[in-house]
Parts: sequence; structure tokens; C-alpha cells
Amino acid sequence: QLQASGAGLVQAGGSLSLSCAVSGRTLRTMGWFRQAPGKGRVFVAHIVSSEDTIHYADSVKGRFTISRDNAKNTVYLQMNSLKPEDTAIYYCAGRAGATTAWWSAPTYNYWGQGTKVTVSS
Repeated sequence: QLQASGAGLVQAGGSLSLSCAVSGRTLRTMGWFRQAPGKGRVFVAHIVSSEDTIHYADSVKGRFTISRDNAKNTVYLQMNSLKPEDTAIYYCAGRAGATTAWWSAPTYNYWGQGTKVTVSS
């Protein structure tokens, strides 16, 4: 089970931190996706536990940071310099093994419930 938290409303330029607590299993590959109103779910960031491999979508590179605490089985997404276009429901996702298709939502077997981020202009 994945439990996401950290929803909030923030002004443009502000920061928010999201967390995703994983229970019941260890997931080697973790990702964050987001879905804006009326749009599809898109990749935001990805992290692999053993190699510390990380990827970001170009739209968030340099502003967002993904990290994980394996002892707590939790993944984080620190979001800085937020823009109105970052407004979306954010989902954490995971899979037990590694993958080369880390940007693809169907690659992930487990999903959190989504947490809403709203950035006002």
C-alpha cells in the first residue's frame, strides 16, 4: 500500500514537500506522476533504491528533488519554485523490480491515492 501526503495550496514561487509511505512490501523503483485537470497522467520523477538512479521530467528539472529513505520505506518529492502549471493531483507509484520504462505509468504496479497540489498565480 502506498500512502501519499503533503497536499496543499501555495503561491507561485513557493515550495511544497510530498511524501509517499510504502507499507507491506519493498519497492525498488519509485516514481511520482501528476495529472492536471482534463489531462493525462504524466511522469514527474523516478528513483531506484539500490543505484540511486534518478530521472526528472524536463518541466521540473532543477526545481523538484526526489529522494527516499529506505529505512522508513518512504519516498519524498521536494517541489521548489512552483508554477501555476504545476497544479495537479500528484501520484506516487512503485514496482518491485527495475525498469527501463521508468517514464511510463503502466510500468508501475502499485499506486498511491493521489494528493492535490494547487499553485496560485
